[in-house]
Amino acid sequence: MDSTFITPGGLDQPLLARTAAGSLKLAIAESAKAGIQASVDCVRALVARHEPVYGINTGFGKLAQTRIADDQLVQLQKNLVLSHSAGIGAPMSAPVVRLMLLLKAASPAHGVSGVRLEVIEALLALLAHDVLPVVPEKGSVGASGDLAPLSHLAGVLIGVGEAFVNGRRVSALDALPHAGLKPLTLGPKEGLALLNGTQASTALAIHAALRLQRVFDAALAVGAMTVDAAKGSDTPFDDRIHAVRGQKGQRAVAARYRDWLAGSALRASHIDCEKVQDPYCLRCQPQVMGACLDQMAHAWSILLTEANGVSDNPLVFADAMEALSGGNFHAEPVAFAADNLALAIAEIGALSERRTAMLMDPVLSNLPAFLVENGGLNSGFMIAQVTSAALASENKSLAHPASVDSLPTSANQEDHVSMATYAARRLHQMLDNTAGIVGIEWLAAAQALDFHRPLRSSPAIEALHARLRAQVPRLVEDRLMAPDIAAATALVEEGATL
Repeated sequence: MDSTFITPGGLDQPLLARTAAGSLKLAIAESAKAGIQASVDCVRALVARHEPVYGINTGFGKLAQTRIADDQLVQLQKNLVLSHSAGIGAPMSAPVVRLMLLLKAASPAHGVSGVRLEVIEALLALLAHDVLPVVPEKGSVGASGDLAPLSHLAGVLIGVGEAFVNGRRVSALDALPHAGLKPLTLGPKEGLALLNGTQASTALAIHAALRLQRVFDAALAVGAMTVDAAKGSDTPFDDRIHAVRGQKGQRAVAARYRDWLAGSALRASHIDCEKVQDPYCLRCQPQVMGACLDQMAHAWSILLTEANGVSDNPLVFADAMEALSGGNFHAEPVAFAADNLALAIAEIGALSERRTAMLMDPVLSNLPAFLVENGGLNSGFMIAQVTSAALASENKSLAHPASVDSLPTSANQEDHVSMATYAARRLHQMLDNTAGIVGIEWLAAAQALDFHRPLRSSPAIEALHARLRAQVPRLVEDRLMAPDIAAATALVEEGATL
């Protein structure tokens, strides 16, 4: 497997997607190595001065005023990793941990963290061999960095904690040989640099953004199917409407609806009907989904900047032989980005649920009640829509901004925190919900199309219909619905593009 070389600031969305998807062999570009070594030399020079420098020869947080003797500096870094490995909860998913490994390696490659190339390469070795540290999902407030999650990540490098190897949970000492590694001894500043930073919250948010793109694409496609299945109009997607408003996402989304609906014989069959306007859940899709698309684009710009930046503390500047204490570990940008993504996820689901409810109602859809023949004997999609409503309602609670909350930590030394890690983590629960909502709509819209046969929708929508029908047959009479919903939800997670 050939290596992909990474340079400081060179991470992009395709590389992040590849990293999340599976093991990837990465290496630090030769051009970055001199800067990395200079930062290490700077730390050594600062130690030799015997002046107090935070995190190098002092305690941490509220204990920053405590001086540490030179012969205890190695133990200081080990103790830091051990004491800060205080997370709880289920392990973070494999895609998130892969992203954490990449982001944690990319940050010290900038040459201002004082971390040896050997340590950076060890992180990349874990990634290349898919040796994934067990990182509990709870325990970070998003400042002073994602301390607990990153401690569990770093712990594996020194032979403590656990890791997943080929899906098995084993001790760090048993896992390291699978990556060709032995336990490392961390030098001055290295433990702190590994623990300090926003890489856990950023990895969680990036993985959510990657998932959201697929769910968003599927929601657009299924929304277009519902328009045709409900004999809705394609006039609301006319570019002239969106051009005069000027919202970039809205105009782009309207074009995608036009593409999905192009060539529909079903649409042509009622082009001269007396109905004047469709419900908002059909007619206002470009306005709502376009606004979501704009939020997604903005969040990506923030997350890519964060992924390509340096967020540990203190930072060492070799050219001036200085270590500067600051607050780049404060993950407020990530928290805001995650909160905005939460709004988009909730609205995608809310609009989809309304379209499903509209299809259930024979007054609005002119289709059999609950999309089933012999209603009464059969309940059809009645409770599937209830499930959709439950998921949409749950998302409303989860969409409450996490970034407005803060509890002081470290004896009030760290007195304002971002809650970015929770802000990003809860996105995945919301995505699970929204994928389920869109999956239920897909089932309902496909069922509604079946009632219009022999009329056909557009070639693109018919292909979407066939993709679902390859796994879920038409509902002729009541059957167990949960497997159908699970199958459709899995398809939504894969996305749907023309």
